[in-house]
Amino acid sequence: MVFHVLNRAVRKQQLFAQPGDYNSFVRCAIEAHRSVSVGVIAYCVMPNHFHFLIRSHQDGQISRFMARLTATHAKRWHANRGTTGTGAVYQGRFRAFPIQTDAYFYSACRYVEANALRAGLVKRAEDWPWSSLATPLPGIPKIPSEEWPLPRPENWQEMVNEKPTQHGTEVRQSVATGQPLGEASWVARVARDLGLQATLNHPGRPSNDL
Repeated sequence: MVFHVLNRAVRKQQLFAQPGDYNSFVRCAIEAHRSVSVGVIAYCVMPNHFHFLIRSHQDGQISRFMARLTATHAKRWHANRGTTGTGAVYQGRFRAFPIQTDAYFYSACRYVEANALRAGLVKRAEDWPWSSLATPLPGIPKIPSEEWPLPRPENWQEMVNEKPTQHGTEVRQSVATGQPLGEASWVARVARDLGLQATLNHPGRPSNDL
């Protein structure tokens, strides 16, 4: 099963201000991936939060990967700023939402890889260096990616740069409510299997910066 995973800075403070800040986080993710080899399908690192699409190959694997990543990054973030012992870096435990691997999967990938474009940080999504869509650049590390569970469209870059579809709105609603993303029957079944029934009645409100 593929999950949309995200976390953000405590009190929405800025996590990354300089290229080196982003590079440091990506290197932490690469180290975590070497230790816990989840399948990273897509990612985007933003000024005060990050997104991943991850496929888990073992029970508890995503939790171990995220714990390794955020603990290492928080320690280095404080050390670089001389603020060790002053409090949490992240607002809490990461959030993760299962995604049906059909059209909703493509919408979630577009949502993640277009994050910087939607925020107005770049004119085209692939110009943001700290995402899985980015054109490789010297000195910018990249997290190893896994083959997609569905074929990648040949015009994928153009699709990411297009206006969001209705499914894109549903991705935001999933983030706001915590419910699985997919067709109604699939959502109901997965919510039952994963103990997420409470999310189905959550009104939620899509966040403007996720």
